[in-house]
Amino acid sequence: MFNKYFHQYELGETWVSKGRTITETDLVMFSGFSGDWFPLHTDKEYAANSQFNQRIAHGMLILSAATGLFQFEPGIVVAFYGMEKVRFTSPTFIGDTIHVKLKVIELVEKGYQGIVTVNQEIKKQDGETVAIANMKIMVNCNGDS
Repeated sequence: MFNKYFHQYELGETWVSKGRTITETDLVMFSGFSGDWFPLHTDKEYAANSQFNQRIAHGMLILSAATGLFQFEPGIVVAFYGMEKVRFTSPTFIGDTIHVKLKVIELVEKGYQGIVTVNQEIKKQDGETVAIANMKIMVNCNGDS
């Protein structure tokens, strides 16, 4: 989605990513990197006695993995500008495959760049939404910027 100059975007435009399966290795590596060893993510016995009956992926892991599914074009994308209204609406389990649906909801020009705001829905293989957010990406207005 983020492979076009600012003026090439249209309000309401949508994009869907390919899928990515969340693995146990993802949970372990994310725990090590982030320092988040909360037992709901890392302790099989603890999680078995939770409302989820099994380990769930960290919400921030899911957001990070989803970002890896985007198309970012160097020279067009300037920077990640922020996120708003982040919600984790359903758990993601080991073995679930996620994909991302983006919809352009706002376009704000700022000189030689513009802010593209998309509504992001991260969904599992069955279509269930696991996370939502409004994400802002700064992109160049044209190739001469």
